[in-house]
Amino acid sequence: MSSSRACAECNKTSFFRDDITGQLACSTCGAIQPFDQFDAQIGGITGIQGTFIRLGTTGSGSVYTYKERKHFAANSLIDDLTSRLGLGSKSNEIRSMISDITEGEFGQGNWFSVLIGSCAYVVMRKDDRPLPMAEVASAVGCDVYELGRMILRVVDFLDLRSDFPEFDIVHSLERTLKNSHCFEDVDGSKLDTMKKQGVFLIQCAVKWFLSTGRRPLPLVVAVLVFVAELNQVEVRIEELATEVHAAVSTCRARYKELLETLVKAAQVLPWGKDVTTKNIVKNAPFLIQYMEKKSMARPGEKRKSLDELGLNMEDVIKECLRQNNAYTESRTGGTSSQNDSQYFSTQSDVERPGIEDVDRMEISPECLSMMYREFLNENPSAYNSRSGENAHKRSTFKFDIRDCWEWWEGKSELSKKLLLKQLLEKDVGVDTMPPSFVAGQVKCRMRRERINAAKLRIEKIMHPLDANGTVDPEKKSKKRRGMVVDDVDWEDLIIETLIIHGVKEEEIEKGHYNTLLDLHVFNSGTV
Repeated sequence: MSSSRACAECNKTSFFRDDITGQLACSTCGAIQPFDQFDAQIGGITGIQGTFIRLGTTGSGSVYTYKERKHFAANSLIDDLTSRLGLGSKSNEIRSMISDITEGEFGQGNWFSVLIGSCAYVVMRKDDRPLPMAEVASAVGCDVYELGRMILRVVDFLDLRSDFPEFDIVHSLERTLKNSHCFEDVDGSKLDTMKKQGVFLIQCAVKWFLSTGRRPLPLVVAVLVFVAELNQVEVRIEELATEVHAAVSTCRARYKELLETLVKAAQVLPWGKDVTTKNIVKNAPFLIQYMEKKSMARPGEKRKSLDELGLNMEDVIKECLRQNNAYTESRTGGTSSQNDSQYFSTQSDVERPGIEDVDRMEISPECLSMMYREFLNENPSAYNSRSGENAHKRSTFKFDIRDCWEWWEGKSELSKKLLLKQLLEKDVGVDTMPPSFVAGQVKCRMRRERINAAKLRIEKIMHPLDANGTVDPEKKSKKRRGMVVDDVDWEDLIIETLIIHGVKEEEIEKGHYNTLLDLHVFNSGTV
């Protein structure tokens, strides 16, 4: 027999195998060759295996099948993503849901990561502890809309639409307050108070329809920023919005809506006309206490007295107006010769007939406002923030009533999570319409005015009043660049086109111009 390798002694390539020893030897010189590693197969297929060859392998050297390797990689990815989302205890439930969806095959690729994030969102939503979709999308590394489409497919496959719970905005607020780095330096007791105040305000915001048709996270950011400002905690809205993956502009819009609604609710206060979005934070303790007591009152119950509201107006006014108070001295210049707080004292030397219990005497907000105006009329020096020649030398004293008055009690049910039905039954002093609905109604009225104006223009063109073609001197054409011509812009031209093509005015008021143009103009069969 011949071989490609030469003999080590004579460089010949002719060899033979010894029948007794089984070793390979050179046919010319008879030298035993050292490179032979052949191991004979004895007994056919079921005999002893060779030295380097193993049955069932193709040279990869792996003892695992493709399916086993795929399952191992899928389980590793599930553990990794659940760990990023802080759901290590839910990994088995998420894995079981994925196994049911894929029929035990699991998968590989980007779509499988999106599926893991979708199942994690569905599992937490079922447990009434929902995760923000933006946070899940950021951990998975996909788009929010792609994640949302996959979530809908998972919900439809598992048939969960009927019993799928609503998004729990209260849990989202508590979770953000607990995990955010903006509040990690806040004291534990203050953080607990801020949580109760935040839950109270977020449920009031839900009752005021500030979350209707909107994403919940921007409203959560707005409430937390307001509560932080109320408790003298510095939190920037941009930093908190970035942590929860919410748009900064949307968070600012929700914060503005929250302030405007609180200003509407503050109109019930005696000084409500002076409350604006700039000073609502200073008036918030009075407002929140009023809203808290209002929500605790039973339907049809008469207004409680000032003593039952928990606000001792006599002590508050005495604290503000006593003669030796630096606040009074800075406001009046130290010229007051007597204690002005006696004006508000409910005790009198003259016995008033018909009043047996003066401490529980009910004073309406209108009466209190009138007393306040009379006090200012009788004490004109109270108007002057600085009087005298040396007023500019006096230091300004900032008086904060929250420092001497514990205004927050947290006894209302609104400080705890309530169902939507229970929440809507509560009375917090003011009822509002959804801002999106109000804005929609305003836009519909504007479109109605545009429709009427377009009909008049079309009527003038079809039935001109002046056959000579004279132009009204009061209407001058504005042909400058970037300006409308005769107060007509692109929306007016679209409305005119839709009216000419016979579109109903009710459909035009909805504002879906592109759809209406496709249906009635471009697909109308006319050139």
